[in-house]
Amino acid sequence: MTQNPRRIAAVGLAILLIIGVGYGIVSSARDTLGPAAVTLHGLIGSEKAPFFADPRVAGALKRGGFVVNVSTKGSRQIAAADLSKEDFAFPAGVPAAEKIRVDHAGSKAVVPFYTPMAIATWKPIVDLLVSAGVAHVSADITTLNVDAYMKLVDKNTRWKDLPGNTTYPVNKSILITSTDVRKSNSAAMYLSLASYVANGDNIVENDAEGAAIMARLTPLFLRQGFQASSTEEPFDDYLVQGIGKSPMVMIYESQFIQRAAAADGSITKDMVLMYPDPTIFSKHTYVGLTPNGIRLGDFLSADPEMRSLATEYGFRTTDTAAFTTFVANHKLSVPASIIDVIESPTYEALEAMITRIEAAYASQGGGLPAPSTGGLSVSPSAAP
Repeated sequence: MTQNPRRIAAVGLAILLIIGVGYGIVSSARDTLGPAAVTLHGLIGSEKAPFFADPRVAGALKRGGFVVNVSTKGSRQIAAADLSKEDFAFPAGVPAAEKIRVDHAGSKAVVPFYTPMAIATWKPIVDLLVSAGVAHVSADITTLNVDAYMKLVDKNTRWKDLPGNTTYPVNKSILITSTDVRKSNSAAMYLSLASYVANGDNIVENDAEGAAIMARLTPLFLRQGFQASSTEEPFDDYLVQGIGKSPMVMIYESQFIQRAAAADGSITKDMVLMYPDPTIFSKHTYVGLTPNGIRLGDFLSADPEMRSLATEYGFRTTDTAAFTTFVANHKLSVPASIIDVIESPTYEALEAMITRIEAAYASQGGGLPAPSTGGLSVSPSAAP
């Protein structure tokens, strides 16, 4: 049977078109989804768990070729953990990250985002502190003079002792609530600030300098009583239980900004974000431990969508204009830039001070709390 040449040519052309369209679809899908994803696991500070659990973050990571599963620990615990099976470690501060980097040959550290330390407080508390000469308000930005505050703590001043105090006349000591300095980075940053002021506005360089000022530093923590190991816990107490439980709480600025921008009612008009003067940046330092872990760190730092999502969680990134626009759009009063910023002591100097505080806890007969078993496990790909 003779075949029609024109029909054969038409059929051949149709086949070629089908193949071409199919290739285009596959190619487009590959461009959208990115390279084949590798699955990584790492340890992170608890303050970043909501970020990694966000489906948008998981989607952006998948586009970059990563499925990321994380477990949470305190930053100091991450530095002391067995990381042999981890692709990366992501504590909340430089001292722990530097310890990890030095201990793991071939690792690479980057800082995808950072946030200043701040104090979650209340308008009546600010008014009292301003009257006492301890706080200052200018252009809707509230600052706490750390030196003046520590002098109140030195005398174990109570709220009822402040002159003219009729709004919060309680017998509680004037203290900032923090996390457990033996576990958590936010408390270690608080200790860094306090040690700088107590050391005559100088960074503590060694154990001898730290030992000389421990009498001023230890009460900041021991007088608090029970302290949580995660920064989320005291901040949640502030949001839920109010001024009676939490008149002042040391937090990350990012926590307050993220909740305020969410406009979910958790941040009320009586709540105030107060900045220590001086303050310190918590540089969320990512340490890649494997080749794929290092690739992930580079992606977190360089990808515009990742930076944008980090900004939505209140973090500051290298894109300062985006952060300024974000807080302005949500009508949040935060300083665009912070001038009086100190660096933390080295890991060794900070560790020596924390060890002395541990000994002080033990000498009170309380001993040390049981170590964390690893915290929450979060799989972003399974997030609702």
